[in-house]
Amino acid sequence: MRTLDQTTQEVVDLASKHFNVPVGSLAPSDDFFKKLGIDSLQALELLSRLENHFGIELPDYEVQGVSDFRTLAERIQSRL
Repeated sequence: MRTLDQTTQEVVDLASKHFNVPVGSLAPSDDFFKKLGIDSLQALELLSRLENHFGIELPDYEVQGVSDFRTLAERIQSRL
């Protein structure tokens, strides 16, 4: 079973690869909209990629208002 830290790191790694941003420039507490310079449509693409990676489905109500990697990882972790 994954720890929250492992899940968080996987989320950061996937975001880094998806948006071609150096992984070292991203931190768990970063606001991904600001740090990645993305809009809500791009955030949905990332979410879809994360759902596929982890083999889960995140309902909209669980991710609404989430904008940092750690909180997103917490939501994912609760579904694993």
